[in-house]
Amino acid sequence: MSGTAWDGPRFRPPPAVVLLVPVILSLLVQVPAAIVIAIATDQGLALGAAEVAIAAIGPIALLAARRLPGPTVAVVAAAALADLLLGPDVGPPYVALAFAIVLAVARGALVWALVSVGIVWLAAILVAPFAGIVWPPPRIALTTAVLAVCFGVGWFARTRRQRAAAYREETARRRRDAEEAERLRVANELHDVLGHSLSLINVQAGVALHLLDRDPDHARGALEHIKAASRSALDEVRGVLGVLRSDAPDDAPLVPQQGLADIERLVDGVRSAGLDIALEDRLVADARGPVPWAVQAAAYRIVQEALTNVLRHAAASRAVVVLDREPGALTLTVDDDGRGAGDAEPGGGLLGMRGRAELLGGRVEVEAAPMGGTRVAARLPWSEDS
Repeated sequence: MSGTAWDGPRFRPPPAVVLLVPVILSLLVQVPAAIVIAIATDQGLALGAAEVAIAAIGPIALLAARRLPGPTVAVVAAAALADLLLGPDVGPPYVALAFAIVLAVARGALVWALVSVGIVWLAAILVAPFAGIVWPPPRIALTTAVLAVCFGVGWFARTRRQRAAAYREETARRRRDAEEAERLRVANELHDVLGHSLSLINVQAGVALHLLDRDPDHARGALEHIKAASRSALDEVRGVLGVLRSDAPDDAPLVPQQGLADIERLVDGVRSAGLDIALEDRLVADARGPVPWAVQAAAYRIVQEALTNVLRHAAASRAVVVLDREPGALTLTVDDDGRGAGDAEPGGGLLGMRGRAELLGGRVEVEAAPMGGTRVAARLPWSEDS
């Protein structure tokens, strides 16, 4: 999502503040007005006290609007009706009712608000003549319009709340997806690095043990390959873990990611383990533009995992790696003369190879090789302009 003014953190007042503001405003408007009117009209102590109490009931009832918005709007509406019928037909409106309507609708108690306000408003119109209150049509129309506006404001607030909740949920989902994708990427990287290096080290260690007494020079060479493979694996693991430890990826101690130029060194390392392996690099004479780095990195990891499987599972004596290009795509194959994949279930390595290819819009296929073993064939497309 592109950066906008809505992407950053926004100030949200505490819920207690949101709840108390309507209460305080309603009290400040209604209670002093009720006291002044009671004194000015000289209605007597009992009636004046009743009017002040009714003026305070609505604002105080708003304290329950957060947890009980429906019953709250019903209580406030009843108090507004009592204030209208008992007091003189003068003074400020019962503003607590407006807040109660807005809060109830915003919190999903629309039916409560419609029924409560509808009954009270109808009762006010019908009973007013008996209480000596005159309701001219313009006043009825204006009051109805004001009530409708309160419902509209509440509905708008509810819509905003729903959109904000949906945005937060979508943001959280994207964050979880990104974290899961990053965990999968790191797992694939570590699987490729450690799986290949440990397989190579295991084979070289077996060679060194076998030749230790009969041919110390060759055994020493195998140990040197073990040292080089372990050092390379440690460097790559440090690079992957460095990204995880750093909050700023640009500051992480990264090791340069391997590409097509490193495949020859990879093949030499596998060859040193005793496998007769040939590399046919048909890209060398290709005069077209360079292969994008993402494609190179995926190609390297696919070749690495394929050769790891040859060492660990194929029982092969010979393998061939072929790198080639067709219009808009890099192709590679890894063939061996081993026992083949048979009906074995695809493991994490094969799934990782396919995942890397699919991220680029490509594919990886495993089939029988012309040499009698297994063929891993990958096609990694890219735009010629990339």
